[in-house]
Amino acid sequence: MKTSTIAALVGAGRMGRAHAQALSILGVRLVAICDRHDGTLQDTGEALGVPPAQRYPEIGALLAAHPSLDLVVVATTADAHFDSVCAAARGGARRILCEKPMARSVADCDAMIAACEEAGALLAVNHQMRFMDQYQIVRNALDSGRFGRLASMNVVAGCFGLAMNGSHYVEAFSYLTGTRPQSVAARFSPERLGNPRGPQFEDQAGEIRVVGESGQRLSLEVSADQGHGMTVTYAAQWGHLFVDELEGECIATARDKAHREEPTTRYGMPWQRATERFPQADNVAPTAAVARALLEGADYPDGAAGRQAVAVLAAAHRSTEESSRYVRLDELGSYYERRFAWA
Repeated sequence: MKTSTIAALVGAGRMGRAHAQALSILGVRLVAICDRHDGTLQDTGEALGVPPAQRYPEIGALLAAHPSLDLVVVATTADAHFDSVCAAARGGARRILCEKPMARSVADCDAMIAACEEAGALLAVNHQMRFMDQYQIVRNALDSGRFGRLASMNVVAGCFGLAMNGSHYVEAFSYLTGTRPQSVAARFSPERLGNPRGPQFEDQAGEIRVVGESGQRLSLEVSADQGHGMTVTYAAQWGHLFVDELEGECIATARDKAHREEPTTRYGMPWQRATERFPQADNVAPTAAVARALLEGADYPDGAAGRQAVAVLAAAHRSTEESSRYVRLDELGSYYERRFAWA
């Protein structure tokens, strides 16, 4: 990464400030910021030391003043992702890092990817999990061969939003299994939940089950009557890994090697157990890891990964509205273009 890398930030709220911290860690120089809310723009500009002349209320003026940016970070709410990413690509940005969910429709994701490809810009989506300790622990355990093939990834958590946080697990599932989601069944909680980012936004609570092309499964149980925790159980051929993501603990159990050829019905064969601790994560370090990977041009969650998560969410909406039947990602129908009110 060159030391003279320059960047601009679009969206100067809480997540925008986290991105600014991440850029500082990487030694990237933030030359301009943009936000449609003047109070947020001025407050963040003061906090980050961005001169008043480099604080812009709209992205077009920012890009006109800075036509050859190494990186544009889009940290707005989801309703502005499409316009901001397309504008940055057409405005000459070499790399673009967009917050998740990538867009409010699958069609918008495809248009964003096309705009970046046409402009020759690299696009990443801030799905951070592959860079976090608890996922590296699981990946290394699975790669060791002691657990055999991963069969299912089962998330049980407080009501953290299926789009806001559930989308991360879709990307993590693909990363850990090397497979793409194929079909989705879902049941959303009937309650309409308030969104901390404003009354114009909605997210869903409930259950989603994703089946990958390989037959491996992801389940999310994030219903409205659940108010605490983020836990994931990985069930594999010869063992389990239970991860308490808030506590920072992974408990792993695996059959003794001598009993691996026994059938799966022999679920209580002798096993080995180990516990591993990991530090509690914040937003900044994983975001810096995504940005670093994008700047280096390797192993970052790209537009296709972001689109995949949005397609799963769109399929979940269709499934819920059609008696929770399985919906293939290649049969979204009108849900391909439908825009959702995610933040």
